[in-house]
This record gives sequence, C-alpha cells and structure tokens, in this order.
Amino acid sequence: MTASPLPFHREASGPYAGVVVVRLEQPGKPVIVLDHDLILRLEATLKSLPKDAAGMVLASASERVFVAGADLKTINEWDDAQLDAYLALGSRVFGMISWLPYPTAAAINGAALGGGLELAMHCDGLIASPPPMKDGQPGKPYPVGLPECGLGLCPGWGGTNLLPARIDPADAIRRTATGQNMTFTEAAQAGLFDRVAPSSEAMIQTAMEWVVERRGRKHERTGEPLRWIGRPDLAPAVLTALDRVKPDLPRTDASAAVAAAVDAGLSRGWTAAVESERKSLVKLRHTPAAKTALAAFFAKK
Repeated sequence: MTASPLPFHREASGPYAGVVVVRLEQPGKPVIVLDHDLILRLEATLKSLPKDAAGMVLASASERVFVAGADLKTINEWDDAQLDAYLALGSRVFGMISWLPYPTAAAINGAALGGGLELAMHCDGLIASPPPMKDGQPGKPYPVGLPECGLGLCPGWGGTNLLPARIDPADAIRRTATGQNMTFTEAAQAGLFDRVAPSSEAMIQTAMEWVVERRGRKHERTGEPLRWIGRPDLAPAVLTALDRVKPDLPRTDASAAVAAAVDAGLSRGWTAAVESERKSLVKLRHTPAAKTALAAFFAKK
C-alpha cells in the first residue's frame, strides 16, 4: 500500500514564490510522533515535491508540539530486526532532505524532542517561534532536546552528531549523554535557532524569509546534513570538546553510546555515526535501565 503524501502547498507569487511548506500531521493523535506510517508519508511527500521548488519549510500541523519524538511503543515492542529496519527507514527518509537542491528550514512551534529535533536538524536552518501568549502573558517555554539517555536509550537518527554542530559542542555532548533538555529560552540563548520569529503567528513567514534569503547561494549536497560535526570547520572543536567532557560523563551504557557515536562521526563519517547510534539503540532497549524507564513511562501514560 502506497503512503499518501502529507499536506503541502507551494507559494505561487510574491516574495516567497516557489517556496513549499510541508506540514507534519497525525489526525486523531494528541501529539505528533514519528511512527512508521508518518515516516512513510514524509517519504512520499519528499518524492512529490516540485522539482523546481525554491525552498522548503517543514512545519507541524499540531498547535502543541513540532514533533514529540520517535514512537516509543515501536522501540519498546518491536523485535530487533523490525526496530533496526524502522530506524534505518527514518535515517534514509530524513536523509532525503539533505539531498534537496534548495534551502530548507524547520519551523519549530512547540516541543521538539528526540527524533523530532533530529528531523528538524536535517534541515539547513531551524526557525522557532516563542510560546504563544496566554491571557496576555508569555506562554510557558516548551522543551527542546534529546532526552533519550534519560530513558536508558540513545538518539537513533543522528542527533549525537547534529546537536554539537549547532550549539557549544561540549554542552551538546553533555546534554545528550544525560538526556537533559533545554527550554525554548535556553535553546535560543544557546544559539540553536537560526532565527526566532516575533510571534507564533509569524513563524511560517519568518521561515520562508530565511529560505528566500539563501535562495541565491550555492547548495552543494552530499547526502549529509548541512550542519554536522564532520564538517572540516567543526570537527576540531568537537574533538576537543569530546576529550574534555568524556571523563565527566555518567558511567552508563547510554552515555557511552553517545560518546561512541560522536567518535564514529569524527573518525569514520556520517554513515558510521548513524549506524553506531542505531546498533546501540537496538541493544540499549534490552538493558535493565531502559526496561525500567520505559515501563515507568508507559505506566504514567
């Protein structure tokens, strides 16, 4: 059965002519999670995009979150071969963004966690909006980060190699290895976002503006994200950061998996880094720490 593309529209005229806005959606679900079906729909969408598009903005149809993360039910219940295939599918589909011959931006309107942030970081730019106002006051800052290690797991779609390319690498490695999220405010202060919209209502326009500003620039695509630690201008600083923080990281299997994936990216490249994450995640979900944390998560749900 062929997956149906996600809703998208192309600006027909005006300053943003040619820019395509894709919206992630999961009707009937309270928040968006990257389950198998949604990843297949994203794949169908990326294949359907106009060949002559001027840019892409990846947004969320949810008012509450951008993407809450990977599907933990899949991670908890599928067998090793099925889980490996699910993770490999996500890597391949997210990687399609890295081949698009025009600028791309993720429009982050709410919580962007785990796989949600990893998906966003496959785009060239991260454009965020502040929390919507509530009763005339600023809304509660939403979380952004890679919380997997807090569940005894590790990122599975490149997060270990993507986050240190966008914020201070030592802080990124430390946060990833402990599962410590940032708030919107902290993420903005850390420089995670390439631009912050003046309001939630202006987010898509701000993202399109960012894309249009880069329309005339040369975009050489290699199949790797534009911003990751293996880029020559970033690798030395990340290696120094890894050597500095490694002795102080928690002595856990999940933390060790993060350090190993960072090392794999620096020494053997993007494909090796993602493979390291995937293999570690499949193994980690069988550990007592992950089993206990996942049981507690589903019990609370």
